[in-house]
Amino acid sequence: MSLTLYFLRHGQTGCSLNNAFCGSIDSELTPDGLEMAKAFAAAYTSTPWRAVFCSPMQRTVATAAPLCAALEIKPELRDGLKEINYGKWEGKSPEIISQEYHDDYLRWSADPAWYAPTGGEMAVTIAYRAMQVIEEIKQLYSSGNILVVSHKATIRIILCSLLGIDVGRFRYRIGCPVASVSVVEFSSHGPLLRSMADRTHLGERLRNLPGT
Repeated sequence: MSLTLYFLRHGQTGCSLNNAFCGSIDSELTPDGLEMAKAFAAAYTSTPWRAVFCSPMQRTVATAAPLCAALEIKPELRDGLKEINYGKWEGKSPEIISQEYHDDYLRWSADPAWYAPTGGEMAVTIAYRAMQVIEEIKQLYSSGNILVVSHKATIRIILCSLLGIDVGRFRYRIGCPVASVSVVEFSSHGPLLRSMADRTHLGERLRNLPGT
């Protein structure tokens, strides 16, 4: 049996609903976000999980909570799974940022691997800290299913790192809507993407809500 990682993005927040940058802001799930978390748990409780690793932000912990309660396990919290720090862009829309930090926004949009949001983190920094968590999981578990609950940019950066995609392209190569799950299996040939940004566990209403 191979090791399989399920990367789950947290459910809807006020920031994701309004397309605002949210990294270090410790936003809560909306009522619909909580429903998304419950829907994931209902669909995946029967999966034989070995562990749950989670960003310590309250939106990710709340997303993991229904499944962890059903399984009667505690999530392993890791700072390396936190979202990118957007610095002075936190809580603002891309349109506002483009006006207030125009040059920084252009540089970041062109290559977020090596250019950070104003006062924030580069994608290569996120790749370094997040991949340390992935390596820890691989050291602890040689097989079985592991749930990793994290954030939009962080999950996309991890997937780029695992699949050999330039992390500077994470915004343009990988989709990751709220409450979506992407599955990577590790075998003798390395990481294999089994599914990406799957949301079939959500009902039609939740799938069609606005936001990012």
